[in-house]
Amino acid sequence: MNVKSIAGRLGERRARFALSSDFAHPLADHWSVSDFVALTKPRVMMLAVFTALVGLSSAPVRLDPLTTFAAVLAIAAGAGAAGVLNMWYDADIDAVMTRTAMRPIPRGKISRFEALVFGLVLGGLAVVILALATNLTAAALLACTILFYIVVYTAWLKRATRQNIVIGGAAGALPPVIGWAAATGEIGLEPLALFLIIFLWTPPHFWALALNRTDDYARAGVPMLPVVAGRAATTRQILIYSGLLALASELPWLSPRSCPGCWGLQARCMARSPRSAGRFSFCSHSS
Repeated sequence: MNVKSIAGRLGERRARFALSSDFAHPLADHWSVSDFVALTKPRVMMLAVFTALVGLSSAPVRLDPLTTFAAVLAIAAGAGAAGVLNMWYDADIDAVMTRTAMRPIPRGKISRFEALVFGLVLGGLAVVILALATNLTAAALLACTILFYIVVYTAWLKRATRQNIVIGGAAGALPPVIGWAAATGEIGLEPLALFLIIFLWTPPHFWALALNRTDDYARAGVPMLPVVAGRAATTRQILIYSGLLALASELPWLSPRSCPGCWGLQARCMARSPRSAGRFSFCSHSS
């Protein structure tokens, strides 16, 4: 199966989804607060908060408790907004995948219009709160992260190339950089080391999951690596990225300003095997 045939099938499914009466109404009738919470992908949000806290706590500048709380809340809201907008855009393929068919929009609990408004408002508030509580550098990084995840990964790469999760993983790797910037107002080498660890961890983690969901992704028309390249090629890529990850996980220990406890926890956590990392309490699917 090649990318063109996948794109053609995906276009047909998007057209059928758009014409479906179940999703044509701008407002849903039977939503609950838990449905909106589910849109934010809480477990993925927790991972973003965890890595942001590592960057924040590793910075040489210490924020007061109130500012720290506001920064963490804003980063959590930003991560949640990215999840909401991802579900808004991907509602068509979520409806045909077994793993995602029970999400609020495919079930008709929340309309796509409601999800779009919720995601935009939540993301806007997150950026404004972070700017007011800390600095413009951190707020700009948060805004760019949300835009990259939605525009570059969700709307473009995810449906266009087998390298979707490789390039798109940059969005999920930015929270520690945002946390550091919230404390210092700048970007340092230390948070970039954490960025590299998470960036290299993301592909083998998701490819390991995708190996067990190949039929699901093929049915939805998403060109994940196992769908277009096969199991053998995917396992080779997992091995290569896992080796690079093991090397990158040693970088934080080279920083003279690093906190051994915090940096060591992050490095060792992300250096675990893709399947083990997927079982880590803060991990979940973000695609």
